[in-house]
Amino acid sequence: VQLQAFGGGLVQAGGSLRLSCTASGRTFSSYVMGWFRQSPGKEREFVATISWSGGSLYYADSVKGRFAISRDNAKDTVYLQMNSLKPEDTAVYYCAAGFGTTMPSMRYWGQGTLVTVSS
Repeated sequence: VQLQAFGGGLVQAGGSLRLSCTASGRTFSSYVMGWFRQSPGKEREFVATISWSGGSLYYADSVKGRFAISRDNAKDTVYLQMNSLKPEDTAVYYCAAGFGTTMPSMRYWGQGTLVTVSS
């Protein structure tokens, strides 16, 4: 599976962005899809995952109520709607495909898209 993430950019605190990640190469709908992020000087961390059907969603506590993950299997695309953005959300955001909800369970990774939130 090849994953390509896009939609990052510069936004003011309190603003919104929507990230997209398009998959190609294998059956997209077979995989759990996830978003992870890495801030400068920090380890990569979990943001959100969505099951193949879209029925099971998991979020990091730091983004609950502000971010929403969704997927469109017909378009082989997963989304991350980010609202009420904070400066601490600044990071490179990576999409991933795998079989669980943790980083070790992710098998394929996209190249990342940078989100910068200014205060």
